[in-house]
Amino acid sequence: MYKLALFDLDGTLTQSEFGILASAKYALEKFGIYEADQKKLKRFIGPPLYVSFSEFYGLNGADGEEAVRLYREVYEAENFKNAPVYDGIPDALAALKDAGSRLMVVTSKPQDMAERVVEHVGLKPFFDAIVGPGREMHTPSKTVLIERALSLAALDKKNAVMIGDRKFDIEGAEGAGIDSIGVLYGYGSKEELEKAGAKLFAETPAHISKLII
Repeated sequence: MYKLALFDLDGTLTQSEFGILASAKYALEKFGIYEADQKKLKRFIGPPLYVSFSEFYGLNGADGEEAVRLYREVYEAENFKNAPVYDGIPDALAALKDAGSRLMVVTSKPQDMAERVVEHVGLKPFFDAIVGPGREMHTPSKTVLIERALSLAALDKKNAVMIGDRKFDIEGAEGAGIDSIGVLYGYGSKEELEKAGAKLFAETPAHISKLII
């Protein structure tokens, strides 16, 4: 059994596409970019915002800064609430806690915002800590965030596992030297997760607890 389970937030605990996509569309439209392709907008789920606006839409420098500001303007006001918890997540987290696992959230979402989301959806009591970057970190490393969580837990790496739906979670776990579980109900494909190095996969939230306990 893993003594420490680190959970990504968007696409792993919450179905966050609704608030994220609406906020991304709002910001892009302020620059005259009208993106109707939902698949392309879903690329915003996972990477840091600055990376998404730069790599996918060429908004760099001051434009990138303004795009992120506009996104956060609407996301933090109301859109963050539009991220329902996946069915089965509370039961899976409760099973892990009952079995003696410690749980933390490790996300690329700014930590203060992640705390608001976790609080809003009612999952805060399950977690020992929520680890995310500060606002000043434009391209946070998932490996660095995972290492911060490991330091807080003060456990051997062999006792920890990272659970996430995108390559960033799996690559971060690889970089930190811990095992990972790729979830297949989120926003990444099995092919993406396998290419990043995932060897264990969970098709449902209930499957996560079975792999860990």
